[in-house]
Amino acid sequence: MTIWSFWLPAALMVGVVSALAILGLLRGARLAGPEDAANDQTAPRPRAMRIYADQLREIERDLARGLVDTQEAERLRTEIARRLLDADRARRPAPQPAPRAMRLVAVALVALAMGFAGVIYWREGALLYPDLPLAERHAQAAEMRQNRPVQAELEARWRADPQRREAEVDDEYRALLDQLRGALETRPDDLQGHLLLARNEANLGHHDRAAAAQERVIALLGERAGLAEHVFLAEQMILAGGGVVSPEAETVIETILRLDPANGPARYYTGLMFAQTGRPDLTFRLWRSLLEDSRPEAPWVPHIRATIEELAVIAGVRYTLPPMEAQGARGPSDAQIAAAMELDEEERAAMIGAMVEGLSMRLGTQGGPAGDWARLIAALGVMGQTERARAIWGEARVVFADEPDQLRVIDEAGRPLGFGE
Repeated sequence: MTIWSFWLPAALMVGVVSALAILGLLRGARLAGPEDAANDQTAPRPRAMRIYADQLREIERDLARGLVDTQEAERLRTEIARRLLDADRARRPAPQPAPRAMRLVAVALVALAMGFAGVIYWREGALLYPDLPLAERHAQAAEMRQNRPVQAELEARWRADPQRREAEVDDEYRALLDQLRGALETRPDDLQGHLLLARNEANLGHHDRAAAAQERVIALLGERAGLAEHVFLAEQMILAGGGVVSPEAETVIETILRLDPANGPARYYTGLMFAQTGRPDLTFRLWRSLLEDSRPEAPWVPHIRATIEELAVIAGVRYTLPPMEAQGARGPSDAQIAAAMELDEEERAAMIGAMVEGLSMRLGTQGGPAGDWARLIAALGVMGQTERARAIWGEARVVFADEPDQLRVIDEAGRPLGFGE
């Protein structure tokens, strides 16, 4: 369907309405004259009309006396009625043209209304935008998603952005980081080294380098890589892409959702990806559910609360933003708690593993006190994941390097596993 399917009918309607408005304002006004008093029931009727009225009464009297028959009386009444109408029509004055000033005002008002409508459409409408059915919009969104820039292209744009800023650190810190980079060139399989490199590159704002180091961490961990490692990689890739979810980052997000379909960061970034590729309706559905499941302190909550009402309008849904205190209030039911208590040893181990992964994800994305890091290290040691526990122990020592009391808690958690000896 072409743009003329809208513009032609719109132009015709504007023309007709404008013409009717101008004609209405320019239409002649009937000037009042002496005979207009006939319209007033209290005013005396004109002489001709009184004569015709007397003639009608005379016909009735002649009919009663038998001087005229019924047919003749009807013919006379019709003739007098015709003359009466002619007389009434003749006494009405012809319309007079409106004054010149009134005609100018009429044209000016119509022109002003049309101009005002044009300005509103220019600002709020979509000039020359063709008709776009829903199926075609979805097809365009799918094409946009298919043809979006890859991670390397996004990172090149991000590195060239003049607004990009790095964290300010002292020269000693940079020198140590350079030494770590050089050491890992000769020790590509050093898991703890790559883990430290990824975190420190991220702290400096080198998100592309952090993502590359984290990819190596996941490769070294293999099947032992958990949610926290994948979430950290996805975040660094998206940050290195200037906030755009690339196809490569989407693949990482899909991996996270396979491990945990309820994962908050993955659900948030999936919604962001749909918003960036022309499907804000899907973004609304994902973020609405995520907002209802999230605690107020979750890092994605402020952005969702700031944009979800606008997304609802785009999606054509009536939506009321829930109060902050109502978020994340849905907890496990009594039946679910009772069922968890009845789990067998294997199922209980799976549940504990899920809890450990959740703690690992939270510490990797949001941080936490030294006690939480110590519990995670101890739990991984009990589960036999010693190498992963060692990597997290080393990461925690970097996080709390300037806090001796907290660092002591981390060292005590690693001592039973032989770390630091």
